[in-house]
Amino acid sequence: MEKLKKIIASIIKFRIAIIAVLVITMGFSGYQTLNKLSVDNSLSIWFLEDDPSYRAYIDYQERFGSDEIFVGMIPVENALEASNIDQLKKLHTALDSLWYVKTSFSLAEAKYPIYANNNLLFDDLYTSKRSEKGLKNLFKKIPNITQQLVTDDYKNLFFYIQLNPTPTIEEKREVIAGDIRAVIENYYDDYYLTGAPVLNEAYSKGIYKESLVFGILTVLVITIMLLFLLPSKRYLIVSLLCVAVPISILFGIITSFGFALNMISMLIPTILMVYSVSDAVHIINIYHKEGIDNENLSKLDLLTLAVRKSITPCFYTTLTTFVGYFALYLSPLPAFKNMGVFTCIGLVMAFVLVYVITIIGFSFMDLNFKTAKPILSLKRYSQTKTINWLNALTSRYKNSIIVVSSLILIFGLYSIFKVQIDTNSLDLLAEGKAKEDLRYVESKLNSSSRLQLNITSKKGTMLERDAIIQLEKLQNVLNKNTLLSAPVSVVNIKRFLEKRSPVLFQSNISKEKIDATLSEIGENSSEFFKLFSEDFKTAGITLGVKEIKTSELETVLGDIKSAFENNFDTDKYSLKINGFSVVFSQLNDFILQTQFKSFFAAFFVAFLCLWFFIKRIKTTILVLIPNILPLAILAIFMSLLDIPLDVSTAMITPIMLGIAMDDTIHLVHKYRKSKRVQGTSEERMDRAMHYTGSALFSTTIALVSGFLIIASSAVPSVRDFGLLCAVTVAIALITDIFYLPALLKKFDR
Repeated sequence: MEKLKKIIASIIKFRIAIIAVLVITMGFSGYQTLNKLSVDNSLSIWFLEDDPSYRAYIDYQERFGSDEIFVGMIPVENALEASNIDQLKKLHTALDSLWYVKTSFSLAEAKYPIYANNNLLFDDLYTSKRSEKGLKNLFKKIPNITQQLVTDDYKNLFFYIQLNPTPTIEEKREVIAGDIRAVIENYYDDYYLTGAPVLNEAYSKGIYKESLVFGILTVLVITIMLLFLLPSKRYLIVSLLCVAVPISILFGIITSFGFALNMISMLIPTILMVYSVSDAVHIINIYHKEGIDNENLSKLDLLTLAVRKSITPCFYTTLTTFVGYFALYLSPLPAFKNMGVFTCIGLVMAFVLVYVITIIGFSFMDLNFKTAKPILSLKRYSQTKTINWLNALTSRYKNSIIVVSSLILIFGLYSIFKVQIDTNSLDLLAEGKAKEDLRYVESKLNSSSRLQLNITSKKGTMLERDAIIQLEKLQNVLNKNTLLSAPVSVVNIKRFLEKRSPVLFQSNISKEKIDATLSEIGENSSEFFKLFSEDFKTAGITLGVKEIKTSELETVLGDIKSAFENNFDTDKYSLKINGFSVVFSQLNDFILQTQFKSFFAAFFVAFLCLWFFIKRIKTTILVLIPNILPLAILAIFMSLLDIPLDVSTAMITPIMLGIAMDDTIHLVHKYRKSKRVQGTSEERMDRAMHYTGSALFSTTIALVSGFLIIASSAVPSVRDFGLLCAVTVAIALITDIFYLPALLKKFDR
């Protein structure tokens, strides 16, 4: 007690110096944030550089070409008019001059094979010398290629811009999409643009905008809430400083070390502000109550008493919340690791700074505790009557409360296995032009990204007749898959040549002649469609795919592997499926790993913390059970409403476990202290409820408000996360004021 008193006295003595240091630090942090804050939604935040799937994806890009592709669509009166093709050629010239563009492709650049005089030549697919009827007849003979160049009604032209491999463009992502749009707008006023780079740009802009909106809304909501919750308006400035100082310093640290906001870390400001104000409200309520009860104490003694009574529960609530977030570090996803680490740093800073700020603030404040009143109040609401009613209810109906709650808990544990694990890429994007363009282009093209299948011969080359026959059978199967579109490989060129020059692939033609012809196709094919590797050991099939769920992607990839195994001898040939969609489909496994590793780590450490805090194993178990119930009810909600675990909601269980324990610790702390006073467990719990009730309601309101702000997000996935968190926090309060008291009153003798 004396040591604590000396620390508080020192803080008060050097309060001007401390204020100066905090002001300078906040100024530096603000400067760093304004100048260096950026948004990063690149692949590197989702996959570690040494991750095998990520490395395989990068290796594929370097060897076969990037699938970082812009897909553009230009509405026209008649796609076959020469003026439209000439305009496209000008666009290609401008685009190909950009350093980050590997190639561009459209009807103006496409070629088709001609076999004449024992030679294979490639000519322009479009030429103004050919009649419109002749062009349409030609297009019908290579449908899988031409349907990617022009719509069936010839009212839209498609064009593609293939970027260099991912690592070379990562740092310039935020400017590439803008540059591409600027170039296109030099030639076209009306166009649609989609593809991975456009969606990435939309994610980044949405994250930046929502971060600002969330921050402003959180400050406004917290301010209004404090007007009701604080026992006096004099505490308002202190509370707001407890919110502002930690978050500004944390962002200074984040930006100084070169980290950027992403879809996950953009939630840090709102979450940290809510936690800071929750601790501040607890400290202020205890300080004010002790001020009423101990009016003869000096300010220093009163501050020491308030800090001593609040620091243990606040420390343990910070610790359990810290554990919930730090458990995210066990996730295989870098975005979650960063979220966990930086939130933990923020929590520690907030815990320390809230005490420093409140001590300094109270030292300047002279207050008549008994006459002080909140600025705003609900006249018809009586907190004392509410708590008396709760105490009477949990004493009279404790058996019923335990039975009902336990049944819900059991059903919730069963519901965990019914929750789907799935990420819908469209749910990561807010409504807007990017999403509208994506939908419209996909309705015309039936795809917006692509997969590349590479079939490799283990002994010979893919030019052999048997290999081509098996490749053709595989492509026939893929053509029937409704989730895939327009497979393109050497098979398409071969079929076209067979119709135009049947003699070329007859059975009596020598193997050498066929090999030579196929090799010429490979050597002269467009960079956009990689038909063969340089050594001809690998043949490629390019497939179109829409933006679909990870579960659907897993099904598609399974179908492709099954089709390959049914049509190829796996002892002689191997399959490699490449493209971002393959990497994206693995998110389900990563999310599952995040859930298991993070939750069980958080649960184990939280159990140890509670055991150390309570000292009795029986009471620890009784206290832990109600903290599992909110997570069980969360599982019920998710299974009944078909809300899946995705990249946003994947971190919900470890976080909610830490949060659910906060109110429990404050209540149990006072309950344990009451054991020094004679009385039954019922009497001790009733006194604990009266002492901590206002703080429990206040912090829950703060947390629910903060998560409801996140639930206002225009991004469906983030909106679900905020809504589920708000519901879970509210349920955590209900279990703490009903289920926990009933259990302790019944079994803690």
